[in-house]
Amino acid sequence: MGVAERKIRQKEEVKASILRAAWDLVGKEGWQALSIRKIADAIEYSVPVIYDHFQNKEAILLEFTKRGFQCLDDELLKARSRYEEPEQQLQAMAYAYWDFAFNNKAYYQLMYGLGMPTCETVKETAELNTFTELILEPVRQLIANGKHPEADPYLKLHTFWSMLHGLISIAMMDKENRRDNLNTMVLKDFMTGFISGMK
Repeated sequence: MGVAERKIRQKEEVKASILRAAWDLVGKEGWQALSIRKIADAIEYSVPVIYDHFQNKEAILLEFTKRGFQCLDDELLKARSRYEEPEQQLQAMAYAYWDFAFNNKAYYQLMYGLGMPTCETVKETAELNTFTELILEPVRQLIANGKHPEADPYLKLHTFWSMLHGLISIAMMDKENRRDNLNTMVLKDFMTGFISGMK
């Protein structure tokens, strides 16, 4: 291995250790407590070493946000690929989204810590763009085959995303951390109405 390759590998190893330390800190103290100084102390490097790899704390959070959406994309793709019909695909993705949120709370809370991502953020982040396309494809199919071909698929996407996120946010505020039958019924009721509105 040449000097250049070794430097690249070492840089990647340091970057990976920064992200591992940040994730460990988040697990112990939460996203709000994360700081460059704490990461540097955890990996026993100076603060400037962290800045050699990440411009600021927000860049580290963006890296985790991308990873979160990549994991979510993978789950949605698996759920969608089990069905041929667009309504079944949407239902499967809604439940996969719900399960992802509760099985990956740390990621989910970071991904939506500041609310719904803007259109510009979606365009600039490949993982978010994949997410929107996974949902948009069956939405477009339902609209094309339905009685309202003039319906705006982006409006339907936003409705789908907003309702799911809102329901999950309400359920996450539950101090006893229950995912009770009522929430499942509300999710099912929303999906039934959402899909029938496009047919």
